[in-house]
Amino acid sequence: MRIDRRAMMAGGAAAWSGAASAAASRSSGRIDWHALGEEVKAEMAWAWDQYKAHAWGKDEIKPVSGTFSSFPLKNGRHLGLSLIEALDTLWVMGLDSRFQDGVDWVKAHLDVDVDGDVSVFETSIRLVGGLLSAHHACGDPVLLARAKDLADRLLPAFDTPTGMPWGVINLKTGAARERENSPAGIATYWPEWGTLSRLTGDPRYGEAARKATVAVFERRSKRDLVATRIDVLTGQWTSRTATVGSYGDSFFEYLWDGWQLFGDAEWKRMYDICTAAILKHQQAWKDGALWFPDIDFETGGIVTTEQDELASFYGGLLGQGGAMKEGAAYTESWATVQDRYGVLPEGYDYAAARPTQVSNALRPELADSAFNLWLLDPKPRWREIGRAHFLAMKRWNKAACGYTDLADVTSDPKRQADHCPGYWWSEQMKYYYLLFSDTPRFDYRRNYLSTEGNVLLGFRHGR
Repeated sequence: MRIDRRAMMAGGAAAWSGAASAAASRSSGRIDWHALGEEVKAEMAWAWDQYKAHAWGKDEIKPVSGTFSSFPLKNGRHLGLSLIEALDTLWVMGLDSRFQDGVDWVKAHLDVDVDGDVSVFETSIRLVGGLLSAHHACGDPVLLARAKDLADRLLPAFDTPTGMPWGVINLKTGAARERENSPAGIATYWPEWGTLSRLTGDPRYGEAARKATVAVFERRSKRDLVATRIDVLTGQWTSRTATVGSYGDSFFEYLWDGWQLFGDAEWKRMYDICTAAILKHQQAWKDGALWFPDIDFETGGIVTTEQDELASFYGGLLGQGGAMKEGAAYTESWATVQDRYGVLPEGYDYAAARPTQVSNALRPELADSAFNLWLLDPKPRWREIGRAHFLAMKRWNKAACGYTDLADVTSDPKRQADHCPGYWWSEQMKYYYLLFSDTPRFDYRRNYLSTEGNVLLGFRHGR
């Protein structure tokens, strides 16, 4: 059973329709959203061509120097990370020849039988998820087989007394390490691995993902909060900090996603309990703006008023789960910071109203939130936030050989670094395009995008 996210909105948010989208676009004045979508598509094509010229088959391009770096192996070996992450974005944009070039590379050159350690979490959401979404796009069975091979190499990490996975595993030997993991690192598997189980008929992947998620949920505090770090062998928490940002973010996301993608009521129950606790204990309003400070997961006391930029995704998730008022308010809080600096800083202290980390790793989270809110409520404001995000990126992040992260968003001009993360190809370029283009290749009513932006439900074929 698959659930339309709009149908689950408390009070029944306005459903997306072509007419509603057109009305929203007209009310935005003279903005030509379709043309903006075409501009995003052109930038994606240009960046892909730069990647092909300077870093073909490598993990991540360095757009300033025209060189490259490896990830997730980090030992000079490459798994074609950016290429795989880009595939379904290329497909939904109709960049079909470029998509096919990428698929051909995967079929001819991807080899994961490598004696090297990888993050179980990162490898799953980026590579397993990227291969599955590419398979969803074109149906090529080789892509599914590659996803299965990779998941098989990650699966031994879940063989612990608690069912919560080790953080790192060797792709060839299966040797695992890093017993301290986070809720996000433990429980961000169910959509990809449940999909893999459904497509292959092998229940092991979904069962492992479910057991790991439930293990985290069952260890929540009496306030129904989870902390940031836990020992996967003993099940004991090694921190006391509760956050909606890094280390916690996609744990909450995938609780909702288990309900949205598979219609599993147990996942919605877990999501509702965790979200009610966050809204009860972590809401903080300052000067009319909503924030979610990190707190002690047992006492509820504020630990820090610093906000992780990664947390800016959370407004969209709140909207999906029915808390549209709070989700819209939190997204507006981050949009105000974006208006101030042009590009969001990695860290921001809402109490002091100043950045705590002035860099930006070419992040997609605010665009993600705006996209999800627009799917639920197609008013121009959410598109406008996405538009400001895109135009700032085009102004400040574009380098000679692609798009790069920033070393300082507060400098004038903003100072570039030299790195394009793999998620850029999968996330914000897709969010922008879907937000602006009204493409017939995507079902705006029934869809699912993973935490990495991979589309596992919602592609329309023959269009």
